[in-house]
Amino acid sequence: MAPASLLDLVSALPSGESWGPPVTTEVMLDGVPYAPYSKSDKLGRMADWTDGKDNNRGGRQQFGRNYRDQPAYGANQQTNPFAIQAAEEEATFSVVDNTRTSTRTRGFGRGGGTVFRGRGQRGGQTQRGGRGTFQRVGGGRGQQYDSRGGRGARGGRRFGYRDDKPQRNRDPSVQVKPDWAVLEEIDFSRLAKLNLDTGEGEDIDNYGFLFYYDRSYDKQPGAKTSERKLNVLERAAYNVTTSSDPIIQELAEKDEAAIFATDSILSMLMCATKSVYSWDLVITKRHNKLFIDKRESSNIDMVTVNENATDAPLDISEGNKDTMNSPGALMLEATHINNVFPLQVVVESQSHKITMTHEHPFYNEEVETDPAASKAYKYRRFDLSLERDEEPLHLIVRTELDAVVKNNINGEDQFMTIKALNEFDNKAQGSGGALDWRTKLASQRGAVLATEMKNNSCKLARWATQSILAKADTMKLGFVSRMNPKNNNDHIILGVLTHKPRDFANQMALNLNNGWGIVRTIVDMCLKMDDGKYVLIKDPNKPVLRLYSVPENTFEEEAEESQLAEEDNEDA
Repeated sequence: MAPASLLDLVSALPSGESWGPPVTTEVMLDGVPYAPYSKSDKLGRMADWTDGKDNNRGGRQQFGRNYRDQPAYGANQQTNPFAIQAAEEEATFSVVDNTRTSTRTRGFGRGGGTVFRGRGQRGGQTQRGGRGTFQRVGGGRGQQYDSRGGRGARGGRRFGYRDDKPQRNRDPSVQVKPDWAVLEEIDFSRLAKLNLDTGEGEDIDNYGFLFYYDRSYDKQPGAKTSERKLNVLERAAYNVTTSSDPIIQELAEKDEAAIFATDSILSMLMCATKSVYSWDLVITKRHNKLFIDKRESSNIDMVTVNENATDAPLDISEGNKDTMNSPGALMLEATHINNVFPLQVVVESQSHKITMTHEHPFYNEEVETDPAASKAYKYRRFDLSLERDEEPLHLIVRTELDAVVKNNINGEDQFMTIKALNEFDNKAQGSGGALDWRTKLASQRGAVLATEMKNNSCKLARWATQSILAKADTMKLGFVSRMNPKNNNDHIILGVLTHKPRDFANQMALNLNNGWGIVRTIVDMCLKMDDGKYVLIKDPNKPVLRLYSVPENTFEEEAEESQLAEEDNEDA
């Protein structure tokens, strides 16, 4: 028997009777009368005879959905004597949390990424941006997240900025000893606001010699005809620290300046705000003179790889099982490439080279068995003085040049620096989204270089700074890749690009005046200290520089052990 409708039930009432409670004056318990019925009162759902499958608009389910949550008859508290009077009970309570919560406004996921709760993008899983989805700002089209954070309906966590960039726990470049005292701590945000104009500097003296650059390497980068195998040449090259340089020692005795450094050390300090990995410098003060040195086994001269990438290469301690592509292995590979690449791209001719004013300051023919590498050392002076200074403050830096080339227009000699970017495996972890150089370098040269600027901004900024310090006319940038991504011993040269150092710096938004401001700030700190030894360390996990006061014999034992090891190797 089919269930009767509400209309059938009403029509079945005896004649003369109405629907609802009758109006009466009968007095009930304690003199409380029945509440009279009013047509303005809305009735709630008394009964539901539907099976929940009727989706027609205006049907019974529509009625039930609209009115099932309405207050029941007699719920009007102004006229209903049965309404609960909670005023007396509420007086004993107090509001603890009155925080307003809203799920329809802008919110943030666990990972720190911005998400919007509400209608999603076109292309949702089951409907057009349902209300239960999350739209990831900056995500791809149709990429949505459910209330648990997983993509679509599969669940899982919602990735945000902090999750995309793993929290690293790197080791410091040097272990801080208990007897080291912290003197200063400067964060990068303060360093980024500094500014000092020093001019282009002046040449004091130059040493060494330069071979001419081989223009055949300037063929179309990426083309098959421009590919050449990277050869290992045995040449005597030097990278002597500041205080061990005999030329700098002579200049210090003549009071030519108050601060002394090398271009590698100075560029690291000037580009400090772009660095991610930890590094350290040793600063020695003697008779109002500062010598900024690197310590033995320092990583200052090591060439980093993808240091600034969002997903920088993972270390072995961080779970990376690919030891070949760990940060330490990549640094050794890149440093080796940058040692041998400048030697290969020059034409070694003893009759056709540029000889500087003085001989090579470090090469000794009686001791060395290998010929000297093409290298010129220019000692240049910069003025760091301010208007308030009573006496001028000068800095002398030893800069390096790698080769020379004839100008095609006027035939003049132009000096250059030579560096090399290296590709290890664009599909490996830590590649930073790099393009395949073999297929993209010829057609998308700008995109390849832009990716390298993003992933290696600190390294490229240092190279540009070193070229500007040396007053080089051009900077050659080579592109070297592995012959096989699984072999880090054999490499191939894909091509060479030429840049003007200052134009390259502008392209990277590199502010040299900010770098000089950083140098002047650190110098002022040290000049106020007593004579002694200090260590400047970049925190391995924070954008912070710390200046420590250390004992005089710090690092001396390491230097002696390293010297003894070198002597043993020579004897063997």
